[in-house]
Amino acid sequence: MRTRFAPSPTGRLHLGHVLAARVAHSLARDSGGEFLLRHEDIDGSRVREEFYQGIEEDLEWLGLTWDGEALRQTHRIPAYDAALAVLRERGLVYPCFCTRREIQEEWSRMGAAPQGPEGPVYPGTCRRIPADEREERMHAGHAYAWRMDAGKAAGITGPISFQDLRFGEMAVDPQLLGDVVLVSQELQLRLIFHTSCVILQAFLTCLPHLTPFCSQCLDSNLPVVRLL
Repeated sequence: MRTRFAPSPTGRLHLGHVLAARVAHSLARDSGGEFLLRHEDIDGSRVREEFYQGIEEDLEWLGLTWDGEALRQTHRIPAYDAALAVLRERGLVYPCFCTRREIQEEWSRMGAAPQGPEGPVYPGTCRRIPADEREERMHAGHAYAWRMDAGKAAGITGPISFQDLRFGEMAVDPQLLGDVVLVSQELQLRLIFHTSCVILQAFLTCLPHLTPFCSQCLDSNLPVVRLL
């Protein structure tokens, strides 16, 4: 079994971190598997170099040793670029130019916004824009984010599920969250990952097991993870 602990180096570990790390470490060691450490250093304004070291020192003091190199999310940008390029080639993502206000206005025009487990989902406005118009907007420097075409992706995969160690096989609705944002562009930063720091990782490598604490946090994102 492969498990992963992925803290943000924006501070020292707290007790919740310790519990999650210990569970992930125990599951990996008890099964003869791997325990991986990856720093989610995507909040550039709060990340500090001393917190990387502090987290690793705390884990070592607790006896929670990890396998291989401690990875840093920001060092993996080329790999994510490559994954996004594959999705683009397959026509599974599209640029979205909508602002939050424009999305809200579209919901109002619809009368009733499409609903997901955490509220309204994106209505698909930019999915309907012709390819040549998309290219024109991108070349003109309009701000955009890459959204996954969930319907098209689901047409390729068919029914999907995941194996829960407690409850067995669980079915997943791949279109539950609509066309989610995978990558966004802001200011001087090339790529800013939001939940896609986990999602695109699933596309690139064999997805590690999610510990009970981690899976509860990611329940709403599991449809996207499994779809990718």
